[in-house]
Amino acid sequence: MLQINTMGIMRTFVPSLDYETEKQFYKDIGFQLGWEGDDMCVMHAGEQSFYLQRYYIKDWADNFMMFLEVKDVDKWYAHLIDQNLKEQYEGVKMTEPVNEFWGKVCRLITPTGVLWHFGTFAEADN
Repeated sequence: MLQINTMGIMRTFVPSLDYETEKQFYKDIGFQLGWEGDDMCVMHAGEQSFYLQRYYIKDWADNFMMFLEVKDVDKWYAHLIDQNLKEQYEGVKMTEPVNEFWGKVCRLITPTGVLWHFGTFAEADN
């Protein structure tokens, strides 16, 4: 049986309708650009990262979700508001932080239509 500790990081592939716009969008919300090729790059947030790709299928993008666990949802929401994303990028939507049965979350829809959840779990071991 393969030992789980022999694996490296796991990254998902996130779609972009307009690759250059989406790269800038992620930088604006706090991600850092890592490796970059013609059709794909790595976006980092602390130890977390994902591949942003120059690839788009509307049905897929409109149903694509990401979750980033954060220490303070209210601070993240304030940070997102401070970036004036709705004024800078077409299609961006945000929800105020809400309490769910599992914790607290605010949500952000990117220009491509990807739904991000920035959340904190009620219990630390989740």
